[in-house]
Amino acid sequence: MNKILSHARATQPDYDRNRLKSRIVHLGFGAFHRAHQAVYADILAAEQGSDWGYCEVNLIGGEQQIADLKRQDLLFSVTEMSDQAWNSRVVGVVKEALHADVDGIEAVLEAMSRPEVAIVSLTVTEKGYCHSPASGELIANHPLILADLQNPDAPRSAPGVIVAALARRRTAGLPGFSVMSCDNMPENGRVTQSVVLAYANLCDPGLAQWIAQHVTFPSTMVDRIVPAVTPEILAKIASQTGVEDPAAVACEPFRQWVIEDNFVAGRPCWEKAGAELVSDVLPFEEMKLRMLNGSHSFLAYLGYLAGYACINDCMKDDNFRRAAYSLMLDEQAPTLSVKGVDLIRYAESLIERYSNPALHHRTWQIAMDGSQKLPQRMLDAIRWHLARDNAFPLLALGVAGWMRYAGGEDEQGERIEICDPLLPAIEEAVANSAPAGEERVRALLALTAIFGTGLAQNSRVVDALQEAYNALLTHGAKAAVADVVCRVR
Repeated sequence: MNKILSHARATQPDYDRNRLKSRIVHLGFGAFHRAHQAVYADILAAEQGSDWGYCEVNLIGGEQQIADLKRQDLLFSVTEMSDQAWNSRVVGVVKEALHADVDGIEAVLEAMSRPEVAIVSLTVTEKGYCHSPASGELIANHPLILADLQNPDAPRSAPGVIVAALARRRTAGLPGFSVMSCDNMPENGRVTQSVVLAYANLCDPGLAQWIAQHVTFPSTMVDRIVPAVTPEILAKIASQTGVEDPAAVACEPFRQWVIEDNFVAGRPCWEKAGAELVSDVLPFEEMKLRMLNGSHSFLAYLGYLAGYACINDCMKDDNFRRAAYSLMLDEQAPTLSVKGVDLIRYAESLIERYSNPALHHRTWQIAMDGSQKLPQRMLDAIRWHLARDNAFPLLALGVAGWMRYAGGEDEQGERIEICDPLLPAIEEAVANSAPAGEERVRALLALTAIFGTGLAQNSRVVDALQEAYNALLTHGAKAAVADVVCRVR
């Protein structure tokens, strides 16, 4: 064990790490994976004697994360933070760590082609799937996809890497593996299957047919609030554990994992660590995406515009608190099909979690990649309400908040640093439209990769967004939120 982390004031891995096997290759060694899936595996190793270990891979970016992990014997710490107590554990289930640029893509493909690998899992964010959020289909002319098609044996995209590894397994006579997405998308397993098969068809239709027969794509719903790792968070963790750990991550105490039980080559007994194995994840995914993630995005855009740096700052504003709660129960919950869940209690628990003063979950962080998030978090619910002739003032204000944020300037006239894979298209729409009047709203609605084709033609949508957008321009986010709360009570 790493000599430094072995002295940390934290729960230590007391199991034999030499027994672990790299049976899961994970693409995307970011903060969320460390605080979520890796913790489940660590609990299983510690409490159930599981031998399921991880080979961690970063394909693009995150070189320092992998380097830090290698320097400390593949160990890292996870600290659960609340206003009552901080609790840390050292996670020891990583057996190997690779970076495509540093170690070479050949090393990554070799690891994925080993007979013992049963699962390839992903946390590469929505944009990592090279798909259109509006349609769910592979973007065939995506720069990464085009590059991979030119050089399929040295891919860079997640779909390209998965297909290249499966091609090797097929040639070697090895069985397929399960591909498990842990990213925030409805039916993330189906999305993953769609982009993998579409890419494989472009490479080799015969390979695509083999993948369809020998690979499964289970969907999952993952839930844990994990703020971005900052120097301040690392310093707080060091003060808690007594050691410096650059690979450390902080999170809330709550965690949830719902998994479609559809694995072609076996799986860990995740249920023994608190996960729920089900036959259909979609109702749970929609519940989380719309009630939690949807309200998170609502608070992120409007909170940022209002000058609130963190979600718990938004919760100190009674109007924002009421708006988030009403959005969950009045406009999102009616759209759901999940059974056996007390949605009122779920909404109350989310407000409690958002109010955690220890997390400091930045509104700017949640606001990232809005083009990838809006369709499943808000737009699908708007379509549901349109079909039933319902009003949706809070959803409209949330989308208008994104439109105001996408203008690139806050209410004080300061520049907003926007991070989004569709930023060029967004900037072009903004540059070619006046900020006031219908022009800006219609220009952004015309981005079909986000909004599809129907919403821009619907007068109810245009009118609702225009009203909300004008309120933000004229009165500001705080007043707009206060006004809508008064109207929906």
